[in-house]
Order: sequence, then C-alpha cells, then structure tokens
Amino acid sequence: MAKSTRSKWKRKMRAEKRKKNAPKELARLKSILGVDRSGDISMDDVKEVATVVPCEKLKQKPAAGDDDNASTMDMDKKRSKKTLLDEHGQYPIWMHPRQRKKIKQQLKKKGKSKHPKGLAW
Repeated sequence: MAKSTRSKWKRKMRAEKRKKNAPKELARLKSILGVDRSGDISMDDVKEVATVVPCEKLKQKPAAGDDDNASTMDMDKKRSKKTLLDEHGQYPIWMHPRQRKKIKQQLKKKGKSKHPKGLAW
C-alpha cells in the first residue's frame, strides 16, 4: 500500500524538506545548548523546547506525612474482588455489559441448590 506513486512523491518531498531544514535546526540546537558560545545557556531559549526543573526540587523526596504528593487511590478499596461490585452494587465503568451479564449468571447458579425446597427425590 505504501508503493503508490503518490506516497513515493510525498516521501521524496519530505526527505528534501528535511535536507533543507537540517542546517537551520542544527544551528538552533547549537545555540540553545550553548555549543558555539562559551557555555552560557539562557533558560528562556531552553524553555521553548523542554520544561526546566531545578535540581533541588528533583532531589527532594516527599515525606511520609505529605498527602498532596503521595496520595493513594481509594477507588478499589470497597470493591469485592470476586464479583467486582462496589458497596453500592455497581460494576466498574470499564466492564463490558457482556462480562457483567456473565458474572450475574454465575452468581445466580451458585445461589441455587440442586434440589428445590420441598422435593427430596
């Protein structure tokens, strides 16, 4: 499918565009990284390309009592692992209706006994 005349032409033109823009991209990258300068890097130029985070912030480890950074998800705490029902009797939103139906049928089968009440054959 990628062998059509149109796709070959598009590929050729994209390659030519890369060749044409390569020197400009290289010059911009060098200016951002400060290769052509004496090592002076202005953070304003770098902020256009990537997010800048100070190293002190990266070295900090969140404390055990810090709830805003180390919050836990309490979504599945009150959900039955066997039936996947929560405390309100609701299935998870990601569960397919066919899967819900299958679990309901299995629960119904387990609830029934082999002999109905009153008949002892």
